[in-house]
Amino acid sequence: MFGREDDNGPASVGGAGGNASILGAGSHFNGNATVQGNLRIDGEFEGDINCRETLEVGKSGILKGTLNVKNASISGRVFGNITATERIELKAGSHLEGDIVTKRLVIDEGVFFEGNCRMGEKQPQRREPMVEARKDEITPKELLRP
Repeated sequence: MFGREDDNGPASVGGAGGNASILGAGSHFNGNATVQGNLRIDGEFEGDINCRETLEVGKSGILKGTLNVKNASISGRVFGNITATERIELKAGSHLEGDIVTKRLVIDEGVFFEGNCRMGEKQPQRREPMVEARKDEITPKELLRP
């Protein structure tokens, strides 16, 4: 059960050697979760999630919290911020209220998204403070004088 192998073979398939955890429809969970493989949520989850592989929120899934994942595939409803080191996919009919940070973003038609998005390979660069002009140089302020 839940990604462990038994006499009948693997309980589930997926990345990270077939490890997958599932919160089924009709289930409710409050707390924080750390998952080494994949995680699928078809029930209700409230809390923070750290998932080393792919987080999948099914159509009946409702998630409230902060998500730190490698990949996210959202078909249900998410209320909270998502940080994905690789990719976030918002599938048709999904609902996301929160900010996202990721390298790649896919948004299908018919998605509700309210929040901010930051994308790309690099982190934003810090701006250097402006340097004082030398006495013999014309500064931008002098150019604007009438």
